[in-house]
Amino acid sequence: SLLWRLFYITGCLFVAIQNMEEWEEVVFDKTTNQIELKNISLYTLVLTFWRKGQERVLDLTQLCDVSVQEEKVRYLGRGFHVMLRLAAGFSYPLTQSATLGGRSDVEAVAALLKRFLGLEELQRRRQQESEHGEDDSPVHSTDSDDEAD
Repeated sequence: SLLWRLFYITGCLFVAIQNMEEWEEVVFDKTTNQIELKNISLYTLVLTFWRKGQERVLDLTQLCDVSVQEEKVRYLGRGFHVMLRLAAGFSYPLTQSATLGGRSDVEAVAALLKRFLGLEELQRRRQQESEHGEDDSPVHSTDSDDEAD
């Protein structure tokens, strides 16, 4: 009887650990200009005694924007992701699961990330450069408009 109880408890713990969510870790390393996105599962950690999960390494210099994207979550309504947008056109979510609730919380996180990474200043500089580029371009006028009068 004691062995069966131990077996049931072990089985319940196994199922509970298996159904626990993964946790996510993001490291912005300004010294090496890298962004590390990691997903770690407790289930994998317990079974393999190894902390290796899914890992992506992105180039921080290629990061153009941090924005909020809305996603429909089945049965629960809307969720929001903080998205990292790269110059090559790729977008990576900061987290795999959408955050339910108010959009303002997720936008606050995105604004803090932009400020930490200096993206607002970079975008301002790019905009000024593009405006100066437009000012420097010669204005083409045609004499055909003057001849029509």
